[in-house]
Amino acid sequence: MRLTTYTDFGLRTLIYLALLPADKQTSIAKVSAHYQVSRNHMVKVIHKLATLGYVSSTRGKGGGIKLGLAAEEVCIGDVVRALESALDGIDCQSPACCLTPACRLKFALTRAVDAFLEVLDQYTLADLVENKDDLIPLLWQDGLPE
Repeated sequence: MRLTTYTDFGLRTLIYLALLPADKQTSIAKVSAHYQVSRNHMVKVIHKLATLGYVSSTRGKGGGIKLGLAAEEVCIGDVVRALESALDGIDCQSPACCLTPACRLKFALTRAVDAFLEVLDQYTLADLVENKDDLIPLLWQDGLPE
């Protein structure tokens, strides 16, 4: 199963935010710079994450973004379901396929996606950042930002 870059950037953003102290905010510009992603693209991703409640954003001076939920409450399977637009694998109607009435491929792919998501449902954001001592130096060479 291949995730879209949109979902990839969403998950990376959540990991970044989960590594920050709970009382710290950051900016979209900083997150996009760390991952070398267009700020405009990251704005769209973070806006969606904020709409879903995964990210809390504050506008204006002193504003920024931070996790909207505790990392333990963020189910990775739920995030993927929310960010991925097409998890059904294939579209048998575009163009129309003559095999559709008897084909078992769609069923097999649906089962595969279900199994993929079932595994992701076993992980929370806290699980993904459990090794924060290894992750923090990869994002911030001098330790966590002040």
